[in-house]
Amino acid sequence: MIGWIIRAFFSLACAVATTSATAQTPVTTPAPTDPALGARARELIGVVAGTGDFDGYFAPSFHAALPKEKWDAVVASMTGQMGKPVAIDRLTAVTPFSANLRVRFERGVVNAQIAIDPAPPHQVVGLLFTGPEMAGDTLYKLAADIRALPGTTGLGIYALGDGAPRLMAGIAPDRAMPLGSAFKLWVLGELAREVGADERKWSDVVPVGPASLPSGITQNWPAGSPVTIQTLATLMISISDNTATDTLVSLEGDRLDDFVTKAGVPGLAPVLTTRQMFALKSPANVGLAAQWASSPTPSARRKILETNAARLRTTPVDPMMFAGRPSKIDTLEWFASPAETAAILDWLRKQGGETPLSLLAINPGVDPATRAKFDYVGFKGGSEPGVVTLNFLVKRKDGRWLAINAGWHRNDAGVEENRLIMLMTRALVLLADSPLPN
Repeated sequence: MIGWIIRAFFSLACAVATTSATAQTPVTTPAPTDPALGARARELIGVVAGTGDFDGYFAPSFHAALPKEKWDAVVASMTGQMGKPVAIDRLTAVTPFSANLRVRFERGVVNAQIAIDPAPPHQVVGLLFTGPEMAGDTLYKLAADIRALPGTTGLGIYALGDGAPRLMAGIAPDRAMPLGSAFKLWVLGELAREVGADERKWSDVVPVGPASLPSGITQNWPAGSPVTIQTLATLMISISDNTATDTLVSLEGDRLDDFVTKAGVPGLAPVLTTRQMFALKSPANVGLAAQWASSPTPSARRKILETNAARLRTTPVDPMMFAGRPSKIDTLEWFASPAETAAILDWLRKQGGETPLSLLAINPGVDPATRAKFDYVGFKGGSEPGVVTLNFLVKRKDGRWLAINAGWHRNDAGVEENRLIMLMTRALVLLADSPLPN
């Protein structure tokens, strides 16, 4: 589905290791703990390595939240960068049945939180990897790892100040890439512009428009439910609600196209609603999709939408259309480069006002430990089969602002979102306190 909710239950973060991660430290327990907690902590090594009893290790509630196939994907992302798990270097009890861990891998240390059921057989009911520390990490190594992903990648790391964003590191930062739901940053931008120009208020009440496909919740609300535009924007950014987004896109109309053009991204115009995108990707509209692909100018595409408005409005869309292989991601998507995405994040920072920044911060896109390294973290991502993009606006503890965004897409298969999440978390931790250009 085009939409994005970060899987915060298993966020994977990386930090710079300033010392070698190869020296073993004995397990310590500074606070009283049940012996079963230490035993389960030690068993984690085998479970991560694939030699332990996955089914017996985790409680049924954990299996329901994270099935084996998802666990395997998370572990593959982590071990792909950190190497094999070696030992528990430290256990610090929080309660008799929960603790913070430092788990040593071949190429670093991963911090984790673990909780077990107080009742025998003391299965694990909670596990959160919160802060891996990769030995000797650098932005150069990070960029090389992103570039090595199968398919096409892009990266932009920008220092933000009074002038235009300044590129610090990148991979094809000026190449347009599919955005998924990250196009909603420009919808938020136009809304902020209208509020700033006194054309509307965040408290204005409008009816929820026609339902789109999830992600989101408003597609299940009664038709025409009255809601404030700030509520719609909140849902659009924090849980990537598609029906809320479409309501705002329709409300903004031609002004949104003017905004993206003035923002330097004319290729986004005319800005499709998610419902229009789904309809164009539908097998029932193969001919229209071909017309769209062969009509690159905004005026030609606007004519396609106007001429076929009724057809697109009534085309049945099947949620399963996004359950398989990538679909037309090179021709039917919202597109912008890392540089253009950094520019809209900087615009929101400087001209959007307090409300857009507060909305971007609701879902910070990273684990709490990484979030705590910054004064502010704003986030919007996007995904569909074959596409993932992660976009961050952060304020460091020293007051410096950065825009950090990356995209990955491929036509031949899906992309492993967890891999890019981990790579971008590495970027955030590397940039939390490293020297920046003046």
